[in-house]
Amino acid sequence: MTAATVADRPVALIDVLDRLLQGGVVITGDLVLSIADVDLVRIDLRAVIAPVAAAAVDAAAQPQ
Repeated sequence: MTAATVADRPVALIDVLDRLLQGGVVITGDLVLSIADVDLVRIDLRAVIAPVAAAAVDAAAQPQ
């Protein structure tokens, strides 16, 4: 399949989400609100989104 063929094909959002969730996704982000170079609010986001089956296998593989 060439790049032109892939670019011309429409992709639904649900297809993109399905493909991402099959392997898992890590979302990270930082948000800092400041006034006059004084940090007032800092928000750190760390999220791991994975299929339940994959999480269950990982949990079962860890020693008790």
